[in-house]
Amino acid sequence: MDSLKHQIWKFCKAQLSAQVASVFDFAVSLFFAEVVGIWYVYSTFIGALSGGILNCIVNYRWVFNAIGLNKKHVAIKYFMVWTGSILLNTGGTYLLTEFSKSYFAYSKIVVAVIVGLLWNYTMQNFFVYRDIHLAEKMRRTGKKKSHLQQFKTNNKINT
Repeated sequence: MDSLKHQIWKFCKAQLSAQVASVFDFAVSLFFAEVVGIWYVYSTFIGALSGGILNCIVNYRWVFNAIGLNKKHVAIKYFMVWTGSILLNTGGTYLLTEFSKSYFAYSKIVVAVIVGLLWNYTMQNFFVYRDIHLAEKMRRTGKKKSHLQQFKTNNKINT
């Protein structure tokens, strides 16, 4: 288990990485919405896509020190979490903008902070950048008794 100091430092690095990616995301979104003239929902999606790629690279190399992990596995897991993030950011921005009748960038800020803290960091820390070897664990679990079976055996419980 990582020390509290290490966890706090990792969280701070993740927030810095997220801020850099968010600035990039916002710049791309605003560029496509305001300069190119693309509908703000599409612009939000393009920005999230751009920021997500940048965030994945920075997190892999610097925040979570995942250099030894299989890049393909990290990419697949990141894509799964990132898909949820894009849907939450895009849908949340749309809903908040439409219901509050405010400028989409204000809604985007509120939604980005909520999704970043509650979804992105949590999923990246506990799923994406963890070496969990799911296939191997499933193979081992299939060969062993379940926890309930093991408990019953250890406590001599008959059913």
